[in-house]
Amino acid sequence: MPVKTRVSFTPPVSEILTVDNTAPDIVALLKDGRKAAQPKVLAPMLATLTDRPFDVPGWVYEIKWDGYRAVAICNKKGVSLLSRNDKSFNEKFYPIYDALKATGINAILDGEVIVADESGMANFGKLQNWRSEADGSLLYYVFDILWYEGKDLTKLPLTRRRAILKKMLPVGSNILLSSDFKTSGTEFFAAAAKLGLEGIMAKKADSEYIPGARSSDWLKIKTQLRHEVVIGGFTKNEGTAKQFSSLLVGLYENKKLVYTGKIGTGFNDKTQKEMMKLFKPLIVKTSPFDEVPHINKPSRFRPTPPNALATWLKPELVCEVSYREMTSDGVMRHPSFEGMRTDKKAAAVGRDKKIAAPKAAKGKKAMAKPKNFATEKKKTVNAVAKYIQSPTSAEGATLLNPGDGSQVRKVNGHEIKFSNLHKVFWPKEKYTKRDLINYYHRMAPYILPYLKDRPQSLNRFPNGIEGKSFYQKDVTGKVPDWIKTFPYESEGINKNFMLCNDEASLLYMANLGAIEMNPWSSTYKRPGNPDWCIIDLDPDKNHFDKVIETANVTRQILESAGIDCYCKTSGSTGLHIYIPLAKKYDYEISKEFGRLVAHLVNEQLPKYTSIERMTANRRGKLYIDFLQNRPSATLAAAYSLRPKPGATVSMPLHWEEVKKGMKMSDFNITNAFDRVKETGDIFSPVLGKGTDIKKAIGILNSQHQP
Repeated sequence: MPVKTRVSFTPPVSEILTVDNTAPDIVALLKDGRKAAQPKVLAPMLATLTDRPFDVPGWVYEIKWDGYRAVAICNKKGVSLLSRNDKSFNEKFYPIYDALKATGINAILDGEVIVADESGMANFGKLQNWRSEADGSLLYYVFDILWYEGKDLTKLPLTRRRAILKKMLPVGSNILLSSDFKTSGTEFFAAAAKLGLEGIMAKKADSEYIPGARSSDWLKIKTQLRHEVVIGGFTKNEGTAKQFSSLLVGLYENKKLVYTGKIGTGFNDKTQKEMMKLFKPLIVKTSPFDEVPHINKPSRFRPTPPNALATWLKPELVCEVSYREMTSDGVMRHPSFEGMRTDKKAAAVGRDKKIAAPKAAKGKKAMAKPKNFATEKKKTVNAVAKYIQSPTSAEGATLLNPGDGSQVRKVNGHEIKFSNLHKVFWPKEKYTKRDLINYYHRMAPYILPYLKDRPQSLNRFPNGIEGKSFYQKDVTGKVPDWIKTFPYESEGINKNFMLCNDEASLLYMANLGAIEMNPWSSTYKRPGNPDWCIIDLDPDKNHFDKVIETANVTRQILESAGIDCYCKTSGSTGLHIYIPLAKKYDYEISKEFGRLVAHLVNEQLPKYTSIERMTANRRGKLYIDFLQNRPSATLAAAYSLRPKPGATVSMPLHWEEVKKGMKMSDFNITNAFDRVKETGDIFSPVLGKGTDIKKAIGILNSQHQP
């Protein structure tokens, strides 16, 4: 699906936080870059841990995002989104990959992939478990550019690279600029701690980019104690029903795995089951640690520990852990599991070595601290909070990830198992059942007003548009209890129509292979009174331009009587014109009003239109159908997909769009959401104020008397 680009978010400008928006043009900025071919792989530059924040001139500060480091190598041939250890993120983080690919840029970017919660805060646990946009807003915060349009930029100073980045980065809904802040380091750190951020980055303003190196020109200052560790085994307490009781973890020192503690909290049953699948192929008989851990050692807090058995693992898996402090013998106190790290090699996981915070050069003064630190800190907190809360709306996000053939998702509080997701529903375009469900998930806010409280006639295509299909009206005993139904009697048997009152019901129907949504024109609350009258224009063998001309004549006739009408494509071959009634009249009156309108249109266009119901009697003429205005008759709803080649959509139109040259294929599964995001729901008036039919008939009769 195409990525909808939004306006770039600009960080707040204040005395505390300032961003330079006065940089020269891109040509001047690139002048000193060295001509070079684009590297196929580029290892990211790494930061060194320091013990405290500092206030020294010549440094700039960024948020330390709690996510996965990712280098994006982008060119005309495609995109490679790579982890620190050169593993591809293309499939795992497919929305970022798709967004970068859609930009068409020719560059190498460095940044961090995160999952943002509702307040914009990075959530590493959600990132680690991320499978689709239903699991959270996936964002790529870009903080550096290393190569651009044939120029190696790594030797340029950071400030120059950042200026280039700000000029060329095509910021979108999930590609964002990670802003640098020229501010006091101690203030910025205090603000980060207050907001619960993982930490801050301090970078020398004139620093070069040194691929693969851990440099003291880039420093990380953590607000909380966290570390990557290698999993060397797990324990299981006697009598426990859990998959395991704790993880046994360590760090590499001089190529030896040194034990650093047991992790017994931070995972639920689901996480443990997933982890056990990773553990089973790695089970070994002997401990991988330099010294075998004493797993049942008593302590003053736990003098009689539970009897635990250890299972050893090949030291290949890495996880993230938070902890209170490190004891003198190198063991973590109160560690808690934060998530698995698939982006780092176990052999490279060693103890972080801190260096002392920089001091002002001899003969130079440190930056002056604000006189009122508390007040300035509050301003900084507010400014940073506003920055990270920049729009990250999940509207338009997909529900199902591209990897699994079946997935369980909770929608409106109901768990639905979506199955056979790889099955191709539109063979020519290769659109799958997954694409169908993701479409209705995105379009739910727009289509549901035309489905709510209306009995549905399910048109099911379990094997796609070229397979056998069937209609299903009665859903008695065939749908979950949480789906509402409407009773009816047929041949002396009590039956039930399905109602579609929420997204869960909509997606349940799509999961049954209902490609199109076919609601009644009335609701179950007033089943005999439709919300609209429909004129259905069916071209038969006529060119579509004739349908367009007929639609415009229909509109002219209705508008001459002061009647508002609204047009949508059928998504198949014709056009639908809706006249709002607001439940004022019954179906019989609606049908007869439609008959009058059809007669008047046919009188003006007798050469190629017909109101004959029998196909043979039309002689190939365009059919003006008013007989859809009867109880229980259905048409594809506005925004419904159709089981037609191209995955076309029944799309509401502005009347100025109803002109020669318009094609049914202009509106389909790939662009409908972007269109509606731009135009809004232009069909909503059909649910508004109804037409005064009595008055309209009087005007029409007076205008068209022989």
